[in-house]
Amino acid sequence: MDLQSIKNRFGIIGNSPALNFALDTAVQVAATDLTVLIVGESGVGKEVFSQIIHALSARKHNPFIAVNCGAIPEGTIDSELFGHEKGAFTGAVDSRKGYFETVNGGTIFLDEIGEMPMGTQARLLRVLETGEFIRVGSSKVQKTDVRVIAATNRELIEFAEKGRFRQDLYYRLSTVPIRVPALRDRKEDIPLLFRKFVVDFAERYKTNPVQLSEEAKMILMQYPFPGNVRELKNLAEQISVLSSEQILSAQELRRFLPERHQNNNLPVLAHTTDSAHPEFANEREILYKLFFDMKKDVTELKKMFLEILKNPSLAGTAAQFTKESLIHDAAHHEDGLHPVFPGTIPSPASPITTPVIGTGNQPLLINHDDLHHHEVVEESLNIMDKEKELIIKALKKHKGKRKDAASDLGISERTLYRKLKEYDIEE
Repeated sequence: MDLQSIKNRFGIIGNSPALNFALDTAVQVAATDLTVLIVGESGVGKEVFSQIIHALSARKHNPFIAVNCGAIPEGTIDSELFGHEKGAFTGAVDSRKGYFETVNGGTIFLDEIGEMPMGTQARLLRVLETGEFIRVGSSKVQKTDVRVIAATNRELIEFAEKGRFRQDLYYRLSTVPIRVPALRDRKEDIPLLFRKFVVDFAERYKTNPVQLSEEAKMILMQYPFPGNVRELKNLAEQISVLSSEQILSAQELRRFLPERHQNNNLPVLAHTTDSAHPEFANEREILYKLFFDMKKDVTELKKMFLEILKNPSLAGTAAQFTKESLIHDAAHHEDGLHPVFPGTIPSPASPITTPVIGTGNQPLLINHDDLHHHEVVEESLNIMDKEKELIIKALKKHKGKRKDAASDLGISERTLYRKLKEYDIEE
């Protein structure tokens, strides 16, 4: 059976290499009786992989059961898995078979295996190595033929190193490891999954399926989805019910995304955790990155011109910079660059303005004294000043319309209103 047939059968959407590799591994190991450890974050679909392995194995006509080890209390998990005898503990009014006994000949899927208590781990290890188990409160050894597929959203090797998981059990479980990729690691599959979900919900709620604009699609693909496919499905359902637009715009999509994650791909700096303004961490991350990039570009320009001043032979290399790019950078960084004549080289002896290499018919001049001045004087990088400056520019750009200015700045209108009050900005 090829991968596409398996995807169709089990409702798997996506074509990313990481997903295909995980599926291919599951298909290959299914025909064996090897123990499998499925690793992946919560919500990636680990249980589906266990069902695929069981359905393609020789045990497919025998029982399959999924057990969440983290959902069973520590005091009863041994009884659930291995059974108990009458009177073994308070409340044990009758003998009871455990999962390893009732699923004999089939497959048991132990989800969240990292949450299993240490005592239960020892019992499980014995089952894996010898096929033997003992009911709670009994001394009789029983045999079982069960294939174990385990899953975890933790790094079990780290747990083992910290003494929270048995190393021998870890190596026994991970005979064949399968790592299911997180949704953010297969971004190309996000629009496909979203489309599938909104079509399903449209059929359920008797509505037309919502479509994404190109900008909205890009935003959706950049969102980190900490809840993976499960979170994307919930988002699609929420949009299907609440959205009033047939084609979802970027601005409309942002209403449904948690604000704290919308700029998650930017660097986090220590300064952004100011206890006085914790809610503005993402804004400051944007500003810090912007100013850092600006300063880096200005520094590179300074170095380039100073090298030309010191060594005129480098002028030919500098010719690749066009007049338009120089003017753009000068305006963008507000660093006081002056026009310069094309095809000429500055002389260190020139006191005021000197022709410098360039292109086009119009002269471009640079102030030679300013170059040396800029080497020793740093532009202001005060975060509050720059933040105020950007807000003023955004308001001017959008003619005082707060909603548009806030969208351009990447902040909420409520946050913009607060900033206007904080910086005493008149609209």
